[in-house]
Amino acid sequence: MYKALTIAGSDSGGGAGIQADLKTFASLEVYGTCAITSVTAQNTTGVHGAYDLPPEFVGSQIKAVLSDIGADAVKTGMLANAGIIEIVASLIKEYKIKRLVIDPVMVAKSGDNLLAPEAIEDLKKNLLPLAMIVTPNLDEAEVLTGRKITNDKEMVDAAKEIFDLGIPYVVVKGGHLKGKATDIFFDGQKVYSFTAERLDSICTHGTGCTFSAALTAFLAHGLTVKEAVDKAKKYIINAISHGRPIGEGYGPVHHLASYYQWRD
Repeated sequence: MYKALTIAGSDSGGGAGIQADLKTFASLEVYGTCAITSVTAQNTTGVHGAYDLPPEFVGSQIKAVLSDIGADAVKTGMLANAGIIEIVASLIKEYKIKRLVIDPVMVAKSGDNLLAPEAIEDLKKNLLPLAMIVTPNLDEAEVLTGRKITNDKEMVDAAKEIFDLGIPYVVVKGGHLKGKATDIFFDGQKVYSFTAERLDSICTHGTGCTFSAALTAFLAHGLTVKEAVDKAKKYIINAISHGRPIGEGYGPVHHLASYYQWRD
């Protein structure tokens, strides 16, 4: 039984965060565990409130899971503030987690802040260097690099700059650009482009969480990082294409659409 831990916020609407991660793990035959960092009042139209858990209790959840169940891979999502980042980083080091996927969640699709602005430097200094791979979208990559990203070349430059923070592998997701949906993967030596036709869908809530969760699941199965990125890209495209218009805003992707299909 492969196992993966997600350290992230709870989405009461079920489309992103912990809920998306656990659905994705289950669909890819990985036993999922979780440590909740924040509880959000959220639906398809936006985040209507958030309550951050005390960092010590976030740490207690992580220790409870890793000391007993363990994890073949771990991912982080919404970390909310510097205190939570600090406790997560210390436990990642204590338990010697190697397959760590960091989705540097900063802003929800609705525009709501999910990471305190003053905590960004803590994220870059204390947690990102512990990652195996980081998966920022364009907005997050712009924050991490301090540069505007408007095309594929600038995505490549951003991936290389984020790599220089001490991260072995970087994926910059280009879903916010016009045209084909291209993600840039940099392994420190070579740049790879993963491209798919852009889908005409409003069911895109939870895409970032779901992509990084799929990547984590594939790493837990023992795939190489490049293989995991490739399969995660195919997984999220399938999930978006089967998304359902639930609610009045951005509907969720269909996390279970690829169930039993991921080996194809």
